[in-house]
Amino acid sequence: MTSPWTSAHVAAIDRDKAAIVPAFADAPRPLGGSDLYYWDMWPVQNPDGTIASIAGRHLWMALTAPDRGDPAARHFEARIRWLEQVDGSWVDRGAVLPPAAVPYEREWAGSALLDEGRVTLFFTGAGSAQRAGGYQQMLFEAHGAVAADGSIGNWTVPTPSIRTLIPEYCPADAHEGEPGRIKAFRDPAFFRDPADGADYLVFTASLAATTSDYNGAVGLARRTSQGWALLPPIVHADNVNNELERAHIVARDGRYYLFWVTQHSTFSPDVAAGPTGLYGMVADGIAGPWRPLNGSGLVIANPDADPFCCYSWFVSAEGVTAGFVDAPGGHGFVGAPAPLLQLVFDGDSVGLSAVALA
Repeated sequence: MTSPWTSAHVAAIDRDKAAIVPAFADAPRPLGGSDLYYWDMWPVQNPDGTIASIAGRHLWMALTAPDRGDPAARHFEARIRWLEQVDGSWVDRGAVLPPAAVPYEREWAGSALLDEGRVTLFFTGAGSAQRAGGYQQMLFEAHGAVAADGSIGNWTVPTPSIRTLIPEYCPADAHEGEPGRIKAFRDPAFFRDPADGADYLVFTASLAATTSDYNGAVGLARRTSQGWALLPPIVHADNVNNELERAHIVARDGRYYLFWVTQHSTFSPDVAAGPTGLYGMVADGIAGPWRPLNGSGLVIANPDADPFCCYSWFVSAEGVTAGFVDAPGGHGFVGAPAPLLQLVFDGDSVGLSAVALA
């Protein structure tokens, strides 16, 4: 069952009651990476979505690219690197995947699972190795063994998680495009259903059966004995928004919380556009129906006076929420981890804790 996120939901956004990204004084780039941009972070997680401990360390991943003074170019050079928080500072621990012969050009966002002594990286293979600069997208995965000392290596060569679409999904196979307007098949996020132990990939998608250019959706695939099997989208924003990015599910207190991020600029011109922020819906089971959190879907918004402050929040099962510093104050792209936030869950409502994380 595909639940709609509608223009009526968006119109119900009350900015006076919305949780606003707290002000922060400084957000430097990680140690060892002053010449890199960082964005789209996610932690290595246990199967239940909590942040994993690997030999006593909490390891994260982020997209990175060289700082060449052109933030838009980062999408065409993106690679995934390790991050670790040490004494309140982020430290760059190097590239996650070793070089390999792969059909894509670069690595876009995903998720990471620690399970039975290995880490699985689910990610987006973007572009084509045969022709630079494209917007093609496929879901890939690779597996790395965890050694006794907590080091992770011996990675397998990345392979596609899904090779064939079903009719409900629009392919993301165009070479040409522009950010915010391209179609999506990206951002795979692992989720294990506590109800029956089934494994799923939740991802950013585009609805096929539509006449609108604004056809963002949240896709779903279930693990079977034959591999990942696509299911119809669980949520769509047809005629409302083109991109429900970095979609992922958190299970808490018997409810299923679906989160995504979107930008003010990707709403349809026929809709009273919402702010750039973290959005979500809640359901009593993964099949839905899904209903908008806080009555509208909005969970966290950038301030009206600073609409490009931060972006791309990712929520763990504990409610720890990571984003990146975009262009605060309109003074240019920063590309650094934003201060971590803590969400508070209360039935169909989710908001920010008054207690800030480091």
